[in-house]
Amino acid sequence: VQLVESGGGLVQAGGSLRLSCTASGNIFSINEMSWYRQVAGPQREFLATITDGTRTSYADSVKGRFTISGDTAKKTTYLQMTSLKPEDTGVYFCYAPGLRGLQYWGQGTRVTVSS
Repeated sequence: VQLVESGGGLVQAGGSLRLSCTASGNIFSINEMSWYRQVAGPQREFLATITDGTRTSYADSVKGRFTISGDTAKKTTYLQMTSLKPEDTGVYFCYAPGLRGLQYWGQGTRVTVSS
């Protein structure tokens, strides 16, 4: 399974960005996709999850500002980010759990929010 993120960039505070994560390979076992971000150090912060293409959950830090969605036909998961703040700056990663404990991560896409 390969995950490729795109859509990062530089945006002013209060602006919006939409990130995309496209999956390829042996994805038949993937029914859950998540977004994480890494701000400083190795720790990655959970942001949002979509399960079975419909059920979603969010971290409190982004609830009401970020929306996760999926397009099954395109094998793509999106993260729509609005009302961005400078503290949202970081590297955003797509994640999917696989069978037998396998974990799949994308390479990350950088988001920079200027004040």
